[in-house]
Amino acid sequence: MNNTSENAQYQDLTLEEPAAPKRTRLQQFWRLFKRNRLAILGLIIFVLFFCCALTGLVLTSGSKPVFDPAQVRLEEKLLPPLTRPNPETLQPNEIPPMGIYLFGTDDLGRDVFARMLQGAWVSLTVGFVAVGISVLVGIFMGGLAGYFGQHYIHTGHLLWTAFLTAGIGLLAANHPVAGIIILAGAALGPFFFGPGKKLPGAGILKKRTISVDTLIMRFVDIMLCFPSFFLILTVVALLPASIYNIMIIIGLTSWMGATRFVRAEFLSLREQDFVSAARALGLSNFRIIFRHMMPNAIAPVLVSATIGIATAILTEAGLSFLGFGVPPPHATWGNILSDGKRFIFDAPWLTFIPGFAILVVVLSFNLFGEGLRDVMNPKLRERQ
Repeated sequence: MNNTSENAQYQDLTLEEPAAPKRTRLQQFWRLFKRNRLAILGLIIFVLFFCCALTGLVLTSGSKPVFDPAQVRLEEKLLPPLTRPNPETLQPNEIPPMGIYLFGTDDLGRDVFARMLQGAWVSLTVGFVAVGISVLVGIFMGGLAGYFGQHYIHTGHLLWTAFLTAGIGLLAANHPVAGIIILAGAALGPFFFGPGKKLPGAGILKKRTISVDTLIMRFVDIMLCFPSFFLILTVVALLPASIYNIMIIIGLTSWMGATRFVRAEFLSLREQDFVSAARALGLSNFRIIFRHMMPNAIAPVLVSATIGIATAILTEAGLSFLGFGVPPPHATWGNILSDGKRFIFDAPWLTFIPGFAILVVVLSFNLFGEGLRDVMNPKLRERQ
């Protein structure tokens, strides 16, 4: 009888005091993130910039765009913002859709507002595609370096791969004779550097091997020795001007930070029990790296990518300002700024409007990235 009453009292207590619902990871993330007002501000500006970029793509694209950023009106050049066009000197199709030059006109009479809309989409595309390329390369290189660590590979295989890559590159660059010679050397490589072959003066095996981690990280160190902007500037000057070349070059010269982040995470994760269990089950290295380890190592990469978008936008703007960026007829914030530097006293809006836009957008990405860094800090989550 007593046991029955005690059980009834216990059930009443459990019904009266329900356990607090467990928060999901997304709820915990938002709970911490919304406390950082600067990060919220950065997120809001980022969303507005994204919407403006999509709007710019829709309104400035096609054969008959709503806002034509390439429309020349020499009679209306260097007009200040909020100026109405003169219908007596313009054709009906030359009058801006809103009936007003919201941001004024440039030295060719082009609508600065239309050019800013197109430049927003160009900047967003360059930023996201370039960072996407750098993150993919960084994840691949950092994952190999962190997972395999001190695993050794044969130096002959490295030489053979280098010869093969160089030969294909020379053939693609219209140097057939040199390419064929290099490929012939690659074909003969296994006879001289294959497994079991002795190099002149070679000693123990480790003298003919090098660790994966050492190889990748020394290559990262070499890449970091070059000033990134001048390396990009040199490559861009040698290649045809194209928005695609700009995106690829920025991406292929900014993957070193992501590689270091992923490598550091993998060095700690590869000793965890779940990785040992995956190996014991006979899972392939590819599946262990990308299915089990990568989701646990992606947090610092996302933070780095967010800040990297701001860096890519700044790099593209700098290249366009110097005349090495996205070529006409595409309008970018950098070439709008470059066009306005000649009229900084006569038409200061040509400098201040794109400059202020670059400042606000880059600052928003940095604030948002700093907020993500704080939220993804495990020590902060434990305190909360």
